[in-house]
Amino acid sequence: MFRSVVAALLAPVRPVRSFALWAGLAMLALPAAPARADIGAWIVVDMESGAVLDQKQALRQWYPASITKLMTAYLTFKAIRDGRATPQSAVTISANAHAEPPSKMGFKPGTRISLESALKMLIVKSANDVAVAVAESIGGSEPAFIQMMNAEARRLGMSATRFVNPHGLPDNRQVSSARDLAVLARAVWREFPEYRSYFNLVGIRVGKKALRSANREFLLRVQGANGMKTGYICNSGLNVVVSATRGGRTVMAVILGAASGVERAAKARVLIDDGFKARGGRSVDQLTGVAGKPPADGYCKRNSRPEAEELMAAFAKKTRSSSILSFARGDLNSGGIRRSIVAAPAPSGQVGSLTVPLRADGKTDWAKVMDTVIGPRLRDYQAVPVSTSAPSAAIAPQVVDGTPVPVPGTPKPVAKPLAAAAGLASVPAVAAPVAQQPAKPGAIFRGEPLLIAPIPPQNPRP
Repeated sequence: MFRSVVAALLAPVRPVRSFALWAGLAMLALPAAPARADIGAWIVVDMESGAVLDQKQALRQWYPASITKLMTAYLTFKAIRDGRATPQSAVTISANAHAEPPSKMGFKPGTRISLESALKMLIVKSANDVAVAVAESIGGSEPAFIQMMNAEARRLGMSATRFVNPHGLPDNRQVSSARDLAVLARAVWREFPEYRSYFNLVGIRVGKKALRSANREFLLRVQGANGMKTGYICNSGLNVVVSATRGGRTVMAVILGAASGVERAAKARVLIDDGFKARGGRSVDQLTGVAGKPPADGYCKRNSRPEAEELMAAFAKKTRSSSILSFARGDLNSGGIRRSIVAAPAPSGQVGSLTVPLRADGKTDWAKVMDTVIGPRLRDYQAVPVSTSAPSAAIAPQVVDGTPVPVPGTPKPVAKPLAAAAGLASVPAVAAPVAQQPAKPGAIFRGEPLLIAPIPPQNPRP
């Protein structure tokens, strides 16, 4: 019904030239829609100075989902720097790792891959099984690695954060905030510039299977884009950490709780663009504490995915057109498209267009919608080959109280019950005993393609 009304209003065979008539028709034909849930929280930070350029509920606790893997990668980079591992060290897929639900690579227990390959699979594919295997290799065991994650979070001053797993799968005890995730992302960026290219990969190729990054449209379409990591579970909505470099300056944004991948990327583009126009501000290190609990269970079910019309009304860049309408850019929480329409004269002939692009079959052309709300692609998609050849070098065991902690073989999977979100605003100084829950395969993803690679041989031909 909504689409048919908009199509009737904008039919090219009956052009309307009056500002007042356009606005009047829109107001009469489109009844007030129920307000959508806004994007939950965000923060924009200058990567070098740490200045906060913009923020909304940056101290509110939120479920980080797969942005958790930034901490897993950060501790791995530190292990390499400390000489306990090299990029060619072997990571073994244990039975515990193999038991993780998707998104995953699906390697059989006992498969050995290089740490370099594991990191690329963890960052680009967001592979949960590989995240656990890396955690076991670096920490000696998954619980030991989780203790390392929480200790590192305390050292970095991540005051709203608590980790109970290395991948971000659903567990209501695992919380962070936009501010804390910005602190973590900034530490990764500044301390390990040699690994920045890992976060800029739009896809990897494992054997004959190409696996695409969920952050690819931001990376391909936004000027200077160079990272970093997406995440999604139903209780968090769609999260992302993004960054871009222009004129020698890097701006980073953390977005928590978007309703679709396109909305997430479009909002990221807007925040990054506006961030480059801003200067100064309070340091992210001075913005501490906890201000609010995470969303109630089922956040994704309450936060409906925006239609193309809503996205274009909120985020469309101005383009040359004969249309007499332009759009108020903002969040999609103002009662639907009706309130997003603003009659305005065209500055220098540049205005927005409400017409939603369609494919030959009459369905929405989402590629063109993304051209409008994120920007046209600035580079071609290319998947980088990732080797699954088994390396021979082992990772040096972690030493705890003078005693080496051996890297495990293939331990039995442990039960992972989902915890209730009670009292999360008070983050304990020491992590509670780890208990996690198996999620239904594929159930944590909504609105993003779920690509599972076939299980490759342990020693494929190069």
